[in-house]
Amino acid sequence: MTLLVFLGSLLGTMALGIPIAFALLLVGVALMLYLDLFDAQIIAQNLLNGADSFPLMAVPFFMLAGEIMNAGGLSRRIVNIAMALVGHKRGGLGYVAIIASCLLASLSGSAVADAAALAALLVPMMVSAGHSRHRSAGLIAAGGIIAPIIPPSIGFIVFGVASGVSISKLFLAGIVPGLMLGAALAIAWWFVSRREDVKTPPKRSRKEVLKAITEGCWAMGLPVIIIVGLKFGIFTPTEAAVVAAVYALFVSVVIYRELKLADLYRVTLAAARTTSVVMLLVAAAMVSSWLVTIADLPGQLADLLAPLMDSPTLLLIAVMLVIIAVGTVMDMTPTILILTPVLMPAITQAGIDPVYFGVLFLINTSIGLITPPVGTVLNVVCGVSKLKIEEIVRGVGPFLFAQLLVLLLLVLFPVLVTGPLKFFAG
Repeated sequence: MTLLVFLGSLLGTMALGIPIAFALLLVGVALMLYLDLFDAQIIAQNLLNGADSFPLMAVPFFMLAGEIMNAGGLSRRIVNIAMALVGHKRGGLGYVAIIASCLLASLSGSAVADAAALAALLVPMMVSAGHSRHRSAGLIAAGGIIAPIIPPSIGFIVFGVASGVSISKLFLAGIVPGLMLGAALAIAWWFVSRREDVKTPPKRSRKEVLKAITEGCWAMGLPVIIIVGLKFGIFTPTEAAVVAAVYALFVSVVIYRELKLADLYRVTLAAARTTSVVMLLVAAAMVSSWLVTIADLPGQLADLLAPLMDSPTLLLIAVMLVIIAVGTVMDMTPTILILTPVLMPAITQAGIDPVYFGVLFLINTSIGLITPPVGTVLNVVCGVSKLKIEEIVRGVGPFLFAQLLVLLLLVLFPVLVTGPLKFFAG
């Protein structure tokens, strides 16, 4: 009955159009009333404790770093590198989008920001070259969801805080799966683009290629600094966020000189607005999370999943199907905050590596960003590309299928995640 109260109050508030942060608070209140534990002081205390977390300090700094990179020219130079390397090949603009998505993912960690920036820049170029608009926009939307997987990742930070799993290990474990998603997109794009009659830009001279790489080397230095720093324990993920913001500011202002000091207020305000949304969600989720624990919902779920506990693979497949279904109607961060405290006890009881599960969980919730009707990235790219939602859904189909295949491979072969993690973590 407690599980029904939890699901009923959550789905009911969402159906009424209540913002998800306030919906989570109301879910907590509903559980309190059902358990006869209502106390406004407990709500306030959990709200404060939810946001009072040292690891969560990484969120505003990574958000700020991403805003600075876009305003300071780092993102544009990343695209120039990809254009210089593969832009001249058949379907080359699609490969540029994929490579740029992977590189930008290692800078900002924001799927929406990366997808919007690439859509504004590359969709007109791809349409002019002869590619269909809906297919081009679909590719860029699918490429955008690589951002939460390759570090730095806001999603991994939120999952790590909600589950108590090492954020550093989550960062390192996400590198290879993120690149696998990019490789799957490249294969899918090859199948799709070979049927199109397109014009390819002229091949860049060696001098032009070297110039693009030289100009972009400062932007490329950031992911190297973060990964090396995490691998050798030089700094924590929170400290890495500060390093990223300071480095991006230095390069934008001193090296590239595209960001003026007068622009800092606008950039900081944009980062603060995005951060406030995430932090309010985290704080509100702590209320419902506390009640979920008190009501022993994880124990009830474990009883429901008991027949699958002896087969971790079947358990993961069932959990992934649930997350896919939830992802079609809920954004990534609320999905992580709501499902993590419910699922983690069952995952731990089944003997599944929590870091490995965290990677699968985040890939799944990221895929939810391009599934209708709620898919945030899908709707953002749809607006930037001036397409109807049904057109971009048709365009993203092959790429969504390719990424679901990668998720299935990772479920069937855990070594694809745990093996590289052992290498990177030393």
